[in-house]
Amino acid sequence: MPPAAPPSSPDRTFYGWWIAAASFFTFGIAVGLPYYNIPFFYDYFQKAYHWSRADITLGFPLAALLTLWVGPLIIPRFSPRLLIVAGTAFTGLAFFGFSRMGGSLPVYYGLWVLYAVGYFLSGPIPHQILISHWFLRKRGIAMGVVYVGVGLLAATGNRLVAPLTAKYGFQAVLLFIGACMLLAWPVAIFIMRDKPGDIGQCADGDSSSNADTKRQAATFRELLHSRPFWLLLIGSLCSIGSIGAINAHMKFVFSDAGFRDQKLLDETWSLAAMIISIVSIAGRLSIGHLSDIFSKKRVMTVTYFVVAASIPMLLTVAPPAKPYLFAIVFGFAMGADYMLIPLMAAEQFGVNSLARAMAIILPVNTIGQTWCPQLVSILRAHFGTYVPPMAVVFGIAMVGAISILLLPRHRTLHATLPLPEPDRASAELS
Repeated sequence: MPPAAPPSSPDRTFYGWWIAAASFFTFGIAVGLPYYNIPFFYDYFQKAYHWSRADITLGFPLAALLTLWVGPLIIPRFSPRLLIVAGTAFTGLAFFGFSRMGGSLPVYYGLWVLYAVGYFLSGPIPHQILISHWFLRKRGIAMGVVYVGVGLLAATGNRLVAPLTAKYGFQAVLLFIGACMLLAWPVAIFIMRDKPGDIGQCADGDSSSNADTKRQAATFRELLHSRPFWLLLIGSLCSIGSIGAINAHMKFVFSDAGFRDQKLLDETWSLAAMIISIVSIAGRLSIGHLSDIFSKKRVMTVTYFVVAASIPMLLTVAPPAKPYLFAIVFGFAMGADYMLIPLMAAEQFGVNSLARAMAIILPVNTIGQTWCPQLVSILRAHFGTYVPPMAVVFGIAMVGAISILLLPRHRTLHATLPLPEPDRASAELS
């Protein structure tokens, strides 16, 4: 951390890139390691505890429903830094539990509730809020840098879980992932700052704050009465749901396609997951840069159509082929998909409304992200093949892309909100 300068110092180096670097690390720890690696253990749960696929994939969707209140009730009220510390603690406890739970499904579902709380508190929302306050003109590329942390830590985990599990057992690896959550604490406490104003700076290092930061935050009622809000909510829900279905079932799809040997199955999943994570880095950086140059609506629409196009590719993977093409296309689209949602929300409703907007959008997206895989489990059990379920997922992804296509191009809700009283008085004097 650079030496602190007095808040009033006009020559102080812009601290925003330190915030981006810190968020790169904490976001990767909070989401990249646990979320993108827990599906690896699903078939181990199935073999060790004799649970069905539907039993295993029900954990996260059930927990998401039970913790919907966390976003709107807690997130807008607390510091993003505090949310990151608390959330990683919940995630760590959940993974400690996964490593010691035995064969009890109620205990398994209870641990997923802990994980869901941790995900909501320390996952995308606090990091999106931090970056949106610290950046305006370069918000896209800064958000892309932060999301690279998720891809990098996910890829690292994807590459390590198979050999570590083979050597130490899946319980020990789950315990290790839980312990890694503690690494986010010193960064969040000692390096991060919630807003530029906390140290006498402004977004992008400018000499004065931008008008967007002076707008009053939209209320939940105003957001829920906004047509663009519903289009963004439905579009992101459908796209994230389709991505969640692929992430959760990819290993099972490979198994059905003929990858029967456990070692070959683990290696194929690890290869695909690692490529997805690495390519997602390129997707996040390139799409972040493009969103700073071109219309975010157009960039987001194209990305959502690419997500839909990647779904049929999953069903083409069969031995002895490697999942290169599917992993590259899906990884690029997935990396850009998650990152574009807060960028669009900030553009449509204003940075001061972002916490409330994402406090609704993220939990609802998590419903799609978790219940869409559960729908696939039910359909797979009914049809005995993944072809019809993935056709349904493709249709859901197309609905998401069309919803984003219908969004207005320019800012809507927050542009009509009044300035706070001091700023209105200043505007009248000028």
